[in-house]
Amino acid sequence: MAPTLTLKPGTAWDDAWQRCLALAPEAFQGDRVLNLWDGTWHADGRALPATTPVDGSPIAGPPRLDADTAHQAVRASLDQHRRWRHIALPERRARVAATLDALTEHRELLALLLVWEIGKPWRLAQADVDRAIDGVRWYVEEIDRMVEGRAPLPGPVSNIASWNYPMSVLAHAMLVQALAGNAVIAKTPTDGGLACLTLASALAAREGIPVTLLSGSGGELSEALVRSPEIGCVSFVGGRDTGASVATAVADLGKRHILEQEGLNAWGIWNFTDWDALAPQIRKTFDYAKQRCTAYPRFVVQRSAFDAFLSVYLPAVRAIRVGHPLAVASPSDDLPNLDFGPLINAAKAKELADQVAEAIDRGAVPLHRGDLADGDFLPGQDLSAYVAPVTLLNPPSTSPLHHAEPFGPVDTIVLVDTEAELLAAMNASNGALVATLSCDDPDTYTRLAPQIRAFKVGHGKPRSRGDRDELFGGFGASWRGAFVGGDLLVRAVTEGPEPERLPGNFPDYHLMPD
Repeated sequence: MAPTLTLKPGTAWDDAWQRCLALAPEAFQGDRVLNLWDGTWHADGRALPATTPVDGSPIAGPPRLDADTAHQAVRASLDQHRRWRHIALPERRARVAATLDALTEHRELLALLLVWEIGKPWRLAQADVDRAIDGVRWYVEEIDRMVEGRAPLPGPVSNIASWNYPMSVLAHAMLVQALAGNAVIAKTPTDGGLACLTLASALAAREGIPVTLLSGSGGELSEALVRSPEIGCVSFVGGRDTGASVATAVADLGKRHILEQEGLNAWGIWNFTDWDALAPQIRKTFDYAKQRCTAYPRFVVQRSAFDAFLSVYLPAVRAIRVGHPLAVASPSDDLPNLDFGPLINAAKAKELADQVAEAIDRGAVPLHRGDLADGDFLPGQDLSAYVAPVTLLNPPSTSPLHHAEPFGPVDTIVLVDTEAELLAAMNASNGALVATLSCDDPDTYTRLAPQIRAFKVGHGKPRSRGDRDELFGGFGASWRGAFVGGDLLVRAVTEGPEPERLPGNFPDYHLMPD
């Protein structure tokens, strides 16, 4: 009989919150967080109730600003920008480095906030914090050559990002943008990451980094954060629907932009026999319940190899560990090493479950359906945001699971007989961020990989955003604007000698980096 699990002592939400109040009283007050603008923390906005996806209990909600206050904040950020852009690079570098030291000192608290706010298992929450710190440290060391002959933008960079990587994507980008000489504005993600980003921003603001952190609905704040003439660049990470409206706005205004949108990343299997190498990769694709832009929810498999594929796929997916990220059998135990915990909220879990049920009703074949009864949970715990792994064969073309990223632990498998069918199935979403092709013959990979519409294509191994000098972008509808990563991130938020054509995916041209 499995032991009864309990919450690891010292990891409760209230424990984390009390630590925030003690560490950054300027940013946390009572049961709410504050907005940061004009260099000051403001108790403005209407604080909305929020719950954690981990167990449905209350946590701090976003203090939503109105449009007028957001416009004031943007104008104040421009004033900060005009001062900051003239700060000498050695001083900017020193202030960013001091911020990284502070983030390192408090990395475990930042990670614990991520567990409660967005449901990340402890291992992945720590990795999110560490990737932000390590990535920005690389830029601190390399920034001199990157900004040589370049200047900051005319106005601050406005960041609107999804909830799934508050530190390694959003905080990382903000600190690099500031290092390059720009003031930075960020909207807290609507669905989670508020307290973690607030703490990180408080630590940065103490070092004199010109950070503005605002909460509010995208619809109400978009006029200020996207269309304001003060904004020098818009950096967006999110879905295609919202991204399309942002893209229209920045195109109309001729504004510098970086818009990362999702695509259906596919893993193809063609003339392949190295199944022992594939097996460990399959389980890893389920990290954080595939709630990331570089997840692989689609396998495109050669029909004649389907039986061999299933012989390694099914054992891997059956071994996945799901549960409460902070539940332990004994108070002295380490936190569990889970593959994933909850989805971002109960509404998303229900939406995904409904999509699976509809796909099956329309002809998809369920190859695997996990059971939450096998998970590691506290007695009587709310499980409304949890979904067990599911694998479907041949989802119908009418299903969203056929052509869109599910952002949850659902795999779809499509069988193909020809190379043309393989490529068509891997390119189902009009562009993707990453893809992988597993095939034994290197020449076959070399011939087929350029026909896969993804920015990065791996040979038998998954690709990701990458760190440090690794570039990142997307093809088709998965990306609009300047590409990032390595030197390109700094180029995207600085100005060089005219005429300059940044590598990226723009309305009037598409330019790949050298």
